[in-house]
Amino acid sequence: MAETLTLELVDPERVLASEAVEMVVLPGVEGDFGVLPNHAPLVSLLRPGVIALYEGAKVTRRFFVAGGFVEVSEQGCTVLAEGAEPVEELDRAAVEQALRDAEEDLADAKEPSEEQRARLERAVAIARARLEAVTAPQA
Repeated sequence: MAETLTLELVDPERVLASEAVEMVVLPGVEGDFGVLPNHAPLVSLLRPGVIALYEGAKVTRRFFVAGGFVEVSEQGCTVLAEGAEPVEELDRAAVEQALRDAEEDLADAKEPSEEQRARLERAVAIARARLEAVTAPQA
């Protein structure tokens, strides 16, 4: 059996994954990156996107994360997500509607404060990334 690392994926409400994997690919703010066993320690921010868990060259599970951060250590990989859900649980129609709603909220905002504009733009970015997670073919 191949060497593994322990992945812990937690959002504010629950533990979504706590398992041994051969590799995990994460959506870092500066681009996707993979973590293998014995990876150098690091801490990174995550952007909205998909976390893919691998066994060999095959993706076994995919999770959408709305952002957060990851810590890689000798013990494994811990992801603290702002929000997370298994990609297979996402409903495409609901995701598309949420994107339309977020874009409308941004367009309808009359002279929003800088903070409000940033919040609305982030909601649109998360909705777009969620739609991409639903529509992208599985690797």
